Amino acid sequence: MSVSTSGLRWLVFSIVVEVPWSHHEWALPFLSVLLATPKVSEREGLRHRTVAQRTAQVVYWLRRVLPGRKIELAGDGAYSVIELGHRAQSQGITLIAPIRLDSRRFDFPPSRLKPDGTKRLGRRPVVGQRLPNLEDVAICKTTRWQRGRVEWYDGETEVIDWVSGVSLWYSTGTPPLLIRWVLVRDPSGQRQTVAFFSTDIHQDPRSIIATFVKRWATEVTFEIGRAHLGIETQRQWSDKAIERTTPALFALFSIVVLMVHPLYGDRTLPLPQAAWYPKSHATFHDLIAILRCHLWHHLLFQTPANSPDLWIFKPPRIHQLLSSAAY
Repeated sequence: MSVSTSGLRWLVFSIVVEVPWSHHEWALPFLSVLLATPKVSEREGLRHRTVAQRTAQVVYWLRRVLPGRKIELAGDGAYSVIELGHRAQSQGITLIAPIRLDSRRFDFPPSRLKPDGTKRLGRRPVVGQRLPNLEDVAICKTTRWQRGRVEWYDGETEVIDWVSGVSLWYSTGTPPLLIRWVLVRDPSGQRQTVAFFSTDIHQDPRSIIATFVKRWATEVTFEIGRAHLGIETQRQWSDKAIERTTPALFALFSIVVLMVHPLYGDRTLPLPQAAWYPKSHATFHDLIAILRCHLWHHLLFQTPANSPDLWIFKPPRIHQLLSSAAY
């Protein structure tokens, strides 16, 4: 007997920002969308929408609420869809995502004029000659790789090889999408060769790689949210509770970060230290503890206005108790 079950799938959009108390970027969620499975959509009598289709709706919303702003949207393989690329280009948004090594890339269509100046007969083709697969480009001895340092995970830099170009990404039934592709390999051969694309053909290849690497901050947010806020661990039995709780917890993550920042700005945060573990960078655990101490101190331990010298506990003892409770 085989028993299987699937959980809820949330489409979460985050803004990746630099914070002064950490050496890597943080992803702050600002929008959560619950995705239904095809069976649920059919049962509810709704039209099923994929990740790319829901994201296309969000692309319109982003451009409407942020007119004139430069927006780069980075996602995983679920965003590697030609239709979504067209939607992003139409709204002036740059889409960056992985692309399969066997994707169908083509050259530009030939000119309508022959070498003798006469016009070619028939309908103009939408694409030109098919280009070699990226997996063939990766093993070709004539490929001219470039090597350099790029921004990598955990705030570090990494030496990698890359080769880039501009082509038309085409699939039957959809208009071709003009993209800049980047093929990336590890000089040491320890990592597998991967490829990315950007709908901005003028974007620097190293910028494309660095932007996609920033997407990892969202994965870190998911893990932290589960450990400290209980995301994906709550148990609700009503649809309204399910639809409200998870977005509220994602929002709470961003609210905590946004509340701590104006309290300290670029100053050093009061982090707990140990002789065997000098701590220089703050974690979300530190932020939520600092915010608890700040709120509890002002809400629960204010001295009376008529007796400013009256303390039930001395200030050092209060801070010690607050710190112990907060952590």
